[in-house]
Amino acid sequence: MNGWRATAVVAVAVLQIGAGAVGGIGLWGEPVGDVANSYPTLLLPAGAAFGIWSLIYFLFAALAIRQALPRQRAREVHRRTGWWLAAAGMLNAAWVALFAHRLIVPAQLVIVGLLACLVIALVRVPARGWGDRLLLHTPIAIYAGWVAIAVVAGGATTSAWFGAPPSTVAAIIVVLLAGGAVTWAVLRLRAVVGFATAVCWALTWVAIATPAPAVRSATLIALGIVLLSLALRLTWTDDRTAAAWG
Repeated sequence: MNGWRATAVVAVAVLQIGAGAVGGIGLWGEPVGDVANSYPTLLLPAGAAFGIWSLIYFLFAALAIRQALPRQRAREVHRRTGWWLAAAGMLNAAWVALFAHRLIVPAQLVIVGLLACLVIALVRVPARGWGDRLLLHTPIAIYAGWVAIAVVAGGATTSAWFGAPPSTVAAIIVVLLAGGAVTWAVLRLRAVVGFATAVCWALTWVAIATPAPAVRSATLIALGIVLLSLALRLTWTDDRTAAAWG
């Protein structure tokens, strides 16, 4: 079973890279960026933000290779996270396929499932040493942080697909609620450095891209709250500081 699990994680690491390349240039369906831009909303990050996928895929591949090594396969940490990560990789590839073919509602449901798998993997087990922090928790945390905001942006895109993009007031409420939820996670969960960093990256590009000054201000407020919560977490003097890294 350990071998099957390890192989599955390696396989989805390759699948994600392939799906990302195909979806990015539109080899099967339309380019994902073109589809997103055809449903403009006040919460769509600027195009440069999506470069984080290259980092996510690289880190996930490093995680996959490490967990497949003979000395790693049987570890409890991989048994508790491996199948959730395999599911996340499958859902990511499914999202690309669905979104590229303008199946917007199914794509949104899939990306919510992707976030659920990543969060479960993130919280299931603490890291054991810096190897796990760098090559297990950090890849999952960055992935989860980016997808958390992608779910929000995808919700706005789905609303636009229905012909009712979020109003300025709705966008402000959504982004502040998202910032509050992320702040709670940063203060309560483990391995939050990567998570908060990815969220801040996404929020920064939302603030840059949004044409509404009020939404930009709300996004910057949410960004500031997340950064403040991360700073507080890292300056705590008990063992929760270590937990912030995994």
